[in-house]
Amino acid sequence: MPYRFVFSLLPIIGLLVAVVLWWLGCLWLAQSTPIAQNLSPLRAFPALYKLQGEALLWEHVATSLQRVLVGLSFALLIGVPLGILTGLSSAFARSSGTLFQFLRMISPLSWMPIAVMVLGVGDAPVYFLLAFAAVWPILLNTAAGVAQLDPNWLLLARSLSATSWERIWRVILPAIAPHILTGVRLAIGVIWIILVPAEMLGVLAGLGYFILDTRDRLAYHELMATILLIGLLGFLLDYLVNRLHKFWAAR
Repeated sequence: MPYRFVFSLLPIIGLLVAVVLWWLGCLWLAQSTPIAQNLSPLRAFPALYKLQGEALLWEHVATSLQRVLVGLSFALLIGVPLGILTGLSSAFARSSGTLFQFLRMISPLSWMPIAVMVLGVGDAPVYFLLAFAAVWPILLNTAAGVAQLDPNWLLLARSLSATSWERIWRVILPAIAPHILTGVRLAIGVIWIILVPAEMLGVLAGLGYFILDTRDRLAYHELMATILLIGLLGFLLDYLVNRLHKFWAAR
C-alpha cells in the first residue's frame, strides 16, 4: 500500500524537482545576469495567478485556440481523404509517397515569408502554417490505418452492394478512427509548437503576440508565466485527445 501511494505521487514529485532545479538555475544565472531573477518560479507563479484574472489574457488564449481549431480542421479535411486514398490505392501511394515525405521534412516555419507574401498579414498565413504542420501525422496515420484493415470487410461491403461512399463512411472510417485520433494527437503537439512563432508574424492577438508584448514591456515575470500557461494548455489539449482516443478504443 505505501509503495502504491508513493508511486501515485511520482508525477507530482517530478514536477516539484523540476521547479526546484528551475529556481536554483535562476539563482545561479542571477549572479551574472540580475534580470534572470524575474524568470524565477517565485516571480512566475504569482504573475500567472495575477494574469488569470485579466480578461485580456483570455482573449489571447481564445484567439490562439481558435487558430488551432481552424488549422486542425483544414489538416483533417486534407489529411484524412488523402490518407484513405493512399491506403486504398497502391498506385497513388507509390506516385505520391516521395513527394509527401519530401514536403513533410520541410519545416513549416520556413514557409512564413512565402505565406505572408501570398496570403498577406493576418490570420490566413497562420492558418496555412498550422495546417501544413498538422496534415502529415494525420495523413500518415490514416494511411496506416487503412493499410491494416481486414480486406474481408471491404469484400463483404461490396457483396452487400455498398457504394464507394458507403464503404468509406460505414466501414473504413469507423475502423480507422483510432488511427485518425492518434494522428490528431500528434498533430496537436506539432501545431502547439508552431503556433507561438507563427503568432509573432504580424498578428495583433494570440499567445505568441502576448509573449512579444511582455518582452517589449520588459515584463519577464509575465513572459515566464505565459510560457507556463502555454505548457499547461498544450498538456490539457493532449490529455483531452488522449482520453477521446481511449474512449473510442474501448467501444
